[in-house]
Amino acid sequence: MHSPFIHGRVALADASDLIERYGDDAGFEAATRAERSRDLGNVARFCHWRQIERVIATLASEEVQGTVH
Repeated sequence: MHSPFIHGRVALADASDLIERYGDDAGFEAATRAERSRDLGNVARFCHWRQIERVIATLASEEVQGTVH
């Protein structure tokens, strides 16, 4: 898995909020929000929630990513 680009604190705050509220289902909730945004034609919010879905997957992974110092 590649490290996702995290666009600022809002992305991390949204990911953290979903993890806190939905636990293991946080990624599914982000995907649902992305689909809803796509259905409404809101491309910017669709991309945002897809990014949040990837951030949640990265945070939940126990795999080491990137350079280890």
